[in-house]
Amino acid sequence: MSYRWVLRADAVFLGLASVAALIAFDIRGVYFQQGPLATLGATARHAGVGFIEAHALAFIFAVLFWQAQSSRLWHTTGAAVHLLLGSVNLMFWDLYTSTDSVPAGIVATVVHGIFVALQGFAATRTR
Repeated sequence: MSYRWVLRADAVFLGLASVAALIAFDIRGVYFQQGPLATLGATARHAGVGFIEAHALAFIFAVLFWQAQSSRLWHTTGAAVHLLLGSVNLMFWDLYTSTDSVPAGIVATVVHGIFVALQGFAATRTR
């Protein structure tokens, strides 16, 4: 059985979430001092490099996952990507609280957890 649908669903989530974060949070906050990251953009603009890199890399993974065939390598990669992103969300949770973005943090972190499970399951069922 092919689990390519997991990779495609993952690509849609990462693609949409990364572009939305880049536009609504990163670029808006770092360059225009607007939105949830406005204070960061005004006081520590250089910290924006991490936000922009992370969300741009998530977009690149979205493109790769969309093209990928269902294989243990790609599903393991998907699980690892979401384990990293979800873990970082939890490690820096105070960012969500300090920017009044807790609902976005909850949604993103839960979906990362779901994809860790889905990609991990697919990896165990695929050659």
